[in-house]
Amino acid sequence: MGLENPQRVSVIDPISPAIEHVRLMLFKPFDLSKWLTIGFCAWLAQLGHGGGGGGGNGWKEYGHGGPIMETIKSNVIAHLAVIILVGAIVIPIIIIIAVVLCWLRSRGQFMFVHCVAGNKAEVVVPWNKFARHGNSLFLFRIVLGFIGFLVIGLPVAAAIFTGFVMCATGFNPAAIMGLTGAIFVAVVVAVLFGLIAKFTTDFVVPIMFLNTDSCIAGWKQCLALISGNKARMLLYILFQIVICLVIAFIALTVCLVTCCCCCCLLVLFVLPYVGTVILLPLFAFKRAYSLFYLRQFGPQFDVFSVQPA
Repeated sequence: MGLENPQRVSVIDPISPAIEHVRLMLFKPFDLSKWLTIGFCAWLAQLGHGGGGGGGNGWKEYGHGGPIMETIKSNVIAHLAVIILVGAIVIPIIIIIAVVLCWLRSRGQFMFVHCVAGNKAEVVVPWNKFARHGNSLFLFRIVLGFIGFLVIGLPVAAAIFTGFVMCATGFNPAAIMGLTGAIFVAVVVAVLFGLIAKFTTDFVVPIMFLNTDSCIAGWKQCLALISGNKARMLLYILFQIVICLVIAFIALTVCLVTCCCCCCLLVLFVLPYVGTVILLPLFAFKRAYSLFYLRQFGPQFDVFSVQPA
């Protein structure tokens, strides 16, 4: 474990080489064709990622099964057949799209590592070279996603059921405790699966890039690394949160400084490839940072050593 547990591993040290690497890759010299090609790989590497949220109130209306609740119930019962039919059509389509995006994203992550590590702008070469790597990663994510759906889906379903019970019967201590417990379990499990996804992208993918085309074998090496460096990995995750906040702030600042906030937001969220190309230095830095951090654990984790500059 000597090389996997070095004396000095810093979350600060990789910042400078990552910035310099991105500068050399994208600006020395600036090549629009190279920029667009690497941007395509970066876009593919995060394809399908996104999220949203919302909120609401009106508990006084729902608290005791009032007229709004009765209207909802009657509408659902009246259109139950249509709801079931639409669900039977839409849900499989959503699942198929999600699976395809997951497959493309799995292949794209190796393409992006290939471009960043080797300072290259290639699509066809890494697409073919790392086909087995990407397919193995894809299968791992599908299995993990299915398990996560089952594990997280149960407490979420319990929370939804408890919420409906409170809407129909009013608040009571047992219902509140059940809802709180279900939400807590769902959050804990979601955090756990989020950490697995994070370590898969940041460490397992580069390990597979270097040593194996099997995601399970890559995870075995990653687990050995994590088990000997628990405190360092915790600090890495916390620092990654800081990096994400800084990147989000920079992206928002770019939108505001250009004096076309609405247009930029449209580009970033409606046309994600264009948004990725515009913010490519940020995405490239984030990928390079994790690679330079991993390199500190020994030459067997150095993706830059096997790539020509």
